[in-house]
Amino acid sequence: MKRKYVVLSSFGGVVVLGAAYLLFSGSDSKDAEGPGRVKVVRENIVDKALAVGTIEPENEVSVKSKVSGVVRRIFADAGAYVKAGQPLLEVKPDPTPLELADAKRQVQLREVETENLTKEMTRQQAMVQKNLISVKEFEDFERRYQEAQLQLKITRERLALLESGRVKIENTQIESIIKAPIDGFVLSKTVQVGDPVTPLTSYQEGTVLMKMANMERLLFKGTVDEIDVGRLREGMESELKVGALPQEKISGTLTKISLKAEKKENATVFPIEISVPRASNSTLRAGYSANANIFIQRKDSVLTIPERVVTFRNDSAFVKVPTQPGKEEERLIKTGLSDAIKIEVVEGLKEGDEVVEKPVKKIE
Repeated sequence: MKRKYVVLSSFGGVVVLGAAYLLFSGSDSKDAEGPGRVKVVRENIVDKALAVGTIEPENEVSVKSKVSGVVRRIFADAGAYVKAGQPLLEVKPDPTPLELADAKRQVQLREVETENLTKEMTRQQAMVQKNLISVKEFEDFERRYQEAQLQLKITRERLALLESGRVKIENTQIESIIKAPIDGFVLSKTVQVGDPVTPLTSYQEGTVLMKMANMERLLFKGTVDEIDVGRLREGMESELKVGALPQEKISGTLTKISLKAEKKENATVFPIEISVPRASNSTLRAGYSANANIFIQRKDSVLTIPERVVTFRNDSAFVKVPTQPGKEEERLIKTGLSDAIKIEVVEGLKEGDEVVEKPVKKIE
């Protein structure tokens, strides 16, 4: 038992001595090293502003019908690429029985009126030749006759629209088959077979049947903070990062800066637009969320240090540089461009110089 006790005591002493050695040696090492240091190096600095928004087509077209009714057939679904003039859907006229009956009666009434005026025209022509009526009286009757013919034509066109949905008015063909107005993609389809359709007229907007766009020309539409908008200029280059395409880097050009601010989540922001060419290796889709870095200024291969080691005081910049072992002095420097992480050193330091890190504040 005594031998065993001695061994345990010796082991405990070794542990205590080892812990003490590590404690004191670690302290000596830390004191010897002192505060951290960083070197002055040459790097590129880019000052940029961040915009948040989405990818949208430059021109988006709403497809509408000129005739009322219900959707009878759909020829193109969302996502399809169609050529201008290609059928998209068919609208079947769906008049009420009263509307249809009234249209037919109007045609009959105009036909009777026109037939009677045609007979009267023969009598008027004979009377004017015999000087039994004046030329003015004949011209007045002739105007009534022409108006009656025009009214008959209008009522027949209205009846044709109600019955078949097709009619040609002079050089304009109106029909129930809605065709693509442009070459492009069907972005969305807002109706189904059987849905009612309100026509587009001068006094009503009409039902939006589909939305189309040519995806060759895209825009990034987003907002920038009011702090950055004063530094932006149209024509600045930018780089877009699309959330759905994390590996893709897409370049663009700032084309529009709004003159009016908006309130968004208690912040003041300004809408902007960036023209985006089609990506060569990927498909950009309308509605993709994206961030845009707008390059305000860039400097290549300049002397830089981390901005965290710089102390700004009275419109001047200072850093601490080591002089002798364990000693340091404050030095005035002149700074230039900053990206909020690195800052350019214009005067006061040279490449390879060391700068002392600021002490880390302890949280108590």
